[in-house]
Amino acid sequence: MLRSCQAVVDSLSLPKPFSVGALLADLATRRGRPINVHTLDGAMTAHTCGLWISTDFSDDIFVEERTTAFHREHIILHEIGHLVCDHGAIHDGASTTFARLLPDLDPALVRRLLARTNYTDEQEQEAELVASLIRTAAGSRAGPPSGGVRGELELALGIRE
Repeated sequence: MLRSCQAVVDSLSLPKPFSVGALLADLATRRGRPINVHTLDGAMTAHTCGLWISTDFSDDIFVEERTTAFHREHIILHEIGHLVCDHGAIHDGASTTFARLLPDLDPALVRRLLARTNYTDEQEQEAELVASLIRTAAGSRAGPPSGGVRGELELALGIRE
């Protein structure tokens, strides 16, 4: 799994300096359709902190609203992992989640809906590994380190080396 996930990450054009937004823009260009990021309010995140919905017209990534910016970026990278690995399974309960999030969108338009709820299946493990590998590879493409207390916290939390 590590080799195949590393090959996926190696095939990406990671921006320099790295930003999740720039990566999303590049992927949207490569896919020929927009990738939109939305937040999920607390009532919707009891069992899900991230969600990727792919239709014929766009990719939509939903992330937990009430978390840190770093965690939100990791959730987006995890959902990007599903996208670049071309995961297509529909998880149990997905139709209910989908109906709550986008009640006006015809379910027939949705090709893929993946909800991140646990790490027990192979697709979740691959998406998580891809997210971590992107973050690791991006470390060498990051902008200049922060100074002061923020810089010290980044070092202590392993965000920067």
